[in-house]
Amino acid sequence: MSAGEVAAQVSAWDTIIDRHLARIAVEHGLSRNSLEAYGGDLRDFRIFCERRDVEPGMLNARILTAWLEELATRGFKVTSQRRRLAAVRDLVRELVDVGTLGRDPTATLRLRPHPRPLPRTLTRADVEILLEAIDCTELRGMRDRAMLEIAYGCGLRVSELVSLKFYQVDLKGGVVTVLGKGGKERIVPVGGAALRALKLYLAARHQATLARSSADGRVQPAPAVTAMKPNAALFLTRLGRAMTRQGFFKALKGWVALNPQLSWISPHTLRHCFATHLLEGGADLRAVQEMLGHSDISTTQIYTHLTRAHLRKVHRTFHPRARRTPTARPSTED
Repeated sequence: MSAGEVAAQVSAWDTIIDRHLARIAVEHGLSRNSLEAYGGDLRDFRIFCERRDVEPGMLNARILTAWLEELATRGFKVTSQRRRLAAVRDLVRELVDVGTLGRDPTATLRLRPHPRPLPRTLTRADVEILLEAIDCTELRGMRDRAMLEIAYGCGLRVSELVSLKFYQVDLKGGVVTVLGKGGKERIVPVGGAALRALKLYLAARHQATLARSSADGRVQPAPAVTAMKPNAALFLTRLGRAMTRQGFFKALKGWVALNPQLSWISPHTLRHCFATHLLEGGADLRAVQEMLGHSDISTTQIYTHLTRAHLRKVHRTFHPRARRTPTARPSTED
């Protein structure tokens, strides 16, 4: 194959993938992170095809099977293979729609079933230990406490948490308006503990704006504080910028660094705890689904497995007929 032909083939794949990403970004309202993940998966598939001189119109089940086998050889887990196959399936359907392919070669592809891992969660006591570990004598600690309280109390994704603006939080009404995946909006109640922590942080942040004054007496806001306008970020770094996912992860890891029992947690653990503890307390599955922002209730149902384990433990512990070792009967002999 000549250099010109190679360039044409690469251009064809790039054009198709870019067009596909632009379409699904609009139709599905994907976030930037989701779009980057899709793009990475599709470009990796493009490289596989280019190495084998496979043009878009040449795709068939045999080629796709070889691609999946290569993913397995490269050490990708079934979950990763499934995600990449979903991205390629979407692209192939578009190729069928525009006439590049006569039929869908992914229709017969199947991956072996795999058990969905249960999310690891904290006990209620562990959550209390985590929250109490935060030093709330300074602004940074007040911010982190408020973020953890809202993450756990509202079940927010970390991306939703760090992107919160002032207008999204109704302190009087005790609710937060969350912009979730695909730009979908949902309203989630904010509990008393989270409201108290947030108000404490905002009051301290306001005081920080008055802490620095110039020689002529005019108030000069501190670098870590900006005006609390409706569209301003709710949580800020010490430099006055909006908090990032990486920043929150680093802050969380800092507070649990000295506790081996909690050192494994991630920001998403708090979302798992929110759902699990609600269901353990008797919450309705549909209500939890709504608060989590899951489009499919099957995604929420994974937490019912955790609560069933909790119920079995409670039953074994407290029910008199649930003990595995029977109580010895008193002897009837004289």
